[in-house]
Amino acid sequence: MRFEDVILWHVYPLGFTGAERENPPGAPVRHRLPRIEGWLDHLVGLGANGLQLGPVFDSETHGYDTRDHFRVDPRLGDEDDLRHLIAAAHDRGVKVVLDGVFNHVGRSFERFVRAEEGDPGAAAWFHRTADGWADFEGHSALVALDHGNPAVRDHVIAVMRHWLDLGVDGWRLDAAYAVPTAFWHEVADAVHASHPHAWLLGEVIHGDYARFVAESGLDSVTQYELWKAIWSGLNERNLWELAWSLGRHRDMVESFLPAVFLGNHDTTRIASRLVDERHLAHAVVVLLTIAGTPVVYSGDEEGFRGVKEDRAGGDDAVRPAFPDSPDELSPLGEPVLRLHQRLIALRRRKPWLAHGRYEQVRVENDVLVYRMTAPDGADAITVALNVGDAPLDLAPGAGERVLEGGLGPHEAAVIGRD
Repeated sequence: MRFEDVILWHVYPLGFTGAERENPPGAPVRHRLPRIEGWLDHLVGLGANGLQLGPVFDSETHGYDTRDHFRVDPRLGDEDDLRHLIAAAHDRGVKVVLDGVFNHVGRSFERFVRAEEGDPGAAAWFHRTADGWADFEGHSALVALDHGNPAVRDHVIAVMRHWLDLGVDGWRLDAAYAVPTAFWHEVADAVHASHPHAWLLGEVIHGDYARFVAESGLDSVTQYELWKAIWSGLNERNLWELAWSLGRHRDMVESFLPAVFLGNHDTTRIASRLVDERHLAHAVVVLLTIAGTPVVYSGDEEGFRGVKEDRAGGDDAVRPAFPDSPDELSPLGEPVLRLHQRLIALRRRKPWLAHGRYEQVRVENDVLVYRMTAPDGADAITVALNVGDAPLDLAPGAGERVLEGGLGPHEAAVIGRD
């Protein structure tokens, strides 16, 4: 299976499994990863075929303050638990992507401990400033690595290869935007040489995404620009903004397939972000009809709500513990789940959408109509977004019908051939 055919379901393991907030040295192993294994049939039932895991390595608190890249966080389990989860996913035809935090480490990272003790070789692994050790974006608990040091590069390559050898299929590279692209290119070349099918996704928020991919050698980056345009355009009833970003997205797809999403562990839930809940369907329709690699953040397919706040513990609402089984989910989320399932099924029937060509048909403040066409021209769909108070005067073409949704006020529709 190629990654262009993958739809990812994204899980933040520490929150999902209800792990403790702190991970003191010597803490006992708690075998929580098997709880995620119990949700793999939910993933498959959704129509996804990829599992993107947030941090699973030994860390101090939230997973991004890594202590040991070669050890599974004891709050989640041990290496056997991770191996078993990977095998269970592969048995279902599901690829597994791990989260690699290689821009910074926690202060109890073994080499940083040695650096603070005065070891010059260890100190060379980390950036210094006039005030002391450099950190990541003002977070003193996250010590910035020096990516000009070949030993750091070799360590990152060794970590990525180790877990690829154990069966993972790809990596999401945290804060990739904060790392020199030349460093990533050396890493990507080495990893692709030994594991040519590994998918490397960089977390990039701002800037020229296509240029970043070209200079870094990574396979994809996170499409934050389009994420913002989706909810902002819908909330403001300014679909010109969304149309503009979809045009930019079309140009990106000519050189790489971006990872597209409506939310993740760092953002307010899409169901909470939207002012008008009727427009949730519009957002999901866009996600699953545009080119790229779709990523569904666990819970979004059930209409979960949660607001990220800029404070200590401000991520908790968007990183909640899940029940032991999908059977324990509230039935209130079922309509949103069914919507995702229908649209993912449509995408499965039309796999060319991953590389589909976008064409803007009509745009107004509260209406956007676009057409997605297969690269070979053999098939196409029309997507109509209406956030206005009047029905949309759009008729299906010859041999076409409304495949999903409707053309009424505040509705979204997908039109095409079966």
